[in-house]
This record gives sequence, structure tokens and C-alpha cells, in this order.
Amino acid sequence: METQSHGGAVHDFNMANYTNTDPLPRDQTPSFRLHEPTQMLSYIDPITGREIEDLSGHPYIVDGNITMYFESEETRQAYLDTPIDHPFHLVDNPTDEGYDEG
Repeated sequence: METQSHGGAVHDFNMANYTNTDPLPRDQTPSFRLHEPTQMLSYIDPITGREIEDLSGHPYIVDGNITMYFESEETRQAYLDTPIDHPFHLVDNPTDEGYDEG
């Protein structure tokens, strides 16, 4: 039994049917700075988690390309005093049987 065709091809994928297929001059070379901001600004105090409305007069730290603002000099100093590797002492496992401590 033969099947009848009820029309032509909707889209011919074998040929370029579009007139604007060439890239724009700005898109001919890749951007190596895609999604990379030049300077980031954090207006949420990392110690208290509160948003700072008016940044003027608040202490801040510039670290590379990020500027972090703090509510007070005390929270800024608490941030600076936080150990880099582990903020809490890890309990060791004296048994060598491979049990997880959890």
C-alpha cells in the first residue's frame, strides 16, 4: 500500500535558506572576557548576612576584583580574624577501621 504525500517539505535543512547567515563583525572573534566582571561589589555583610543600604562610611575590604562592605569595624575585624583553612577544629578518628564520624 502506497502512502500519498500531502504537500511539500516544510523546511529544507540541506540548504541555507536564510539571508543573514554571516556573523556580525563583532562576533567573528571570540570574547575572552565573556561573563567576567571587571569589579564585583558585595553589599551584604559576610558576618551578619544583612544588606547594607548606604555604603558611604562603612568599612570595606578590596581583595582582587571584589569589594566587600561591612556593617561595622567589628564585623570587618571578625572577617579578617576568621582562619582561612578550617574555621573549626576537626575531630580525628583514632581507630584505623575506616569508620566515618557522622
